[in-house]
Amino acid sequence: MKSMVSPLETRLAAFLRAKRGKLTYLEFAHKLHVTASSVFRIENCQQSVTLRSLERILKRLDCTVDDVFQ
Repeated sequence: MKSMVSPLETRLAAFLRAKRGKLTYLEFAHKLHVTASSVFRIENCQQSVTLRSLERILKRLDCTVDDVFQ
């Protein structure tokens, strides 16, 4: 059975795609200190993130939760 994608996952995915811009998955992953496959899966709503991971990612992007989910 296929799981449903939450609106929050969709919002985070769109936010990260916009922040990545023209960077490759690998370049963006290095900036976030995660793997390129993680960036790909998050952007395609195939991987959820923990609150701790979200906090680290947003800190590296110099963003807040409000920036993502407002």
